[in-house]
Amino acid sequence: MSSGPDGEVGARADRAALEGAFVVLGVTAGIAAYKAVEICRSLVDAGAHVVPVLTPAATRFVGTVTFSALASEPARTELFDPHDPIPHTHLAQAADLVLVAPATANFLAEYAAGIARDLLGATLLATTAPVVVCPAMHAGMWRHASVEENLATLVRRGVVVVPPESGRLAGGDQGPGRLADPAVIVAAAAAVLGAKAELAGVRFLITAGGTREPIDPVRYLGNRSSGRQGHAIAQEARRRGAVVTLVSSSALAPPPGVEFVPVETAAEFAREVFARANDADVVVMAAAVADFRPKTVAPTKLKKADGLAEIELEPTEDVLAALGSRRRPGQVLVGFAAETGDAVASASSKLAAKGVDLIVVNDVSAPGVGFGHETNAVTILEAGGGRIDVPLAPKPTIAAAVLDAVAHRLQRP
Repeated sequence: MSSGPDGEVGARADRAALEGAFVVLGVTAGIAAYKAVEICRSLVDAGAHVVPVLTPAATRFVGTVTFSALASEPARTELFDPHDPIPHTHLAQAADLVLVAPATANFLAEYAAGIARDLLGATLLATTAPVVVCPAMHAGMWRHASVEENLATLVRRGVVVVPPESGRLAGGDQGPGRLADPAVIVAAAAAVLGAKAELAGVRFLITAGGTREPIDPVRYLGNRSSGRQGHAIAQEARRRGAVVTLVSSSALAPPPGVEFVPVETAAEFAREVFARANDADVVVMAAAVADFRPKTVAPTKLKKADGLAEIELEPTEDVLAALGSRRRPGQVLVGFAAETGDAVASASSKLAAKGVDLIVVNDVSAPGVGFGHETNAVTILEAGGGRIDVPLAPKPTIAAAVLDAVAHRLQRP
């Protein structure tokens, strides 16, 4: 990276943009593939979560073991993975950025034509994340009309191109086509991510998952919440530059770059949320916290032979309502409502009763919606009467819509 006062400022800005970002690093089959190792290491050093994806031909130039040792996850090469039947979909949805370095002439042609013959190509077609490509090839190829046309096509589609440098090429030739300096490439990646950071520095407290209220040492009362939606919101908030604390009961791994607070019961949710809420600029209560719990917990396992046990329930604390009554001025509070029947009408009454700015409601009886699904469909209701309907979509897309509404709320005087 650059040195000197200006370079130090730039390095700090790069780190702020890259920290916690999920970066898919695509490596294609060019002699410059060895430089991708330095790019990988620099991204990790800057705080990014890096997953290398090598084309099969790229492994003729550089090995997967090197990338696996330096990256955040093992290098991937296979579109048909017996342990993950749809790896391109998972990578595409998780990615905050796809960076391809080097990008060969053949890769540019396939990407421009929409060909997905390998894991990298399929990931690029499936993702909505920004894409940066860094061409590297012989000068004659770089000047060829087909390469120019393919690059123009990609640029029209919003792909960011880091142009190659002039210099010594493979075979001793000189001219344009040399892969840009790794520091320049990392800075370009940071700039693309930084442009999306409209929530930079905003402090988020997000909850996710369901609760487990113990009946005895073996059994509990719970619900079907997986925590996927709350985790997706945490990941999207971090991608936009927010400082994120995630209080979650989910078995899902926390997104990179967030503070993770594991909990299990409604009482634990309440304790951890109340301890942190006053410091947050935005509180998003996406967790499905139980309304009731057993009044007493049996110290030993209840036996079937002893007959039917009577379980007396008591209400848990209404964390969302308590936050609404005690929040500080300027804080944005977002509630969630998993409903059946007339979901919007039920959520509208909660919006006013609990004193929130936004409430996100879904009808969990609808196909593909809510608990246990990779997809969701929601209506976002605003205090003051606004309404945003978000049709069935992957949960990361729903998360983006929720955060768009939050960002709009934050921008109001």
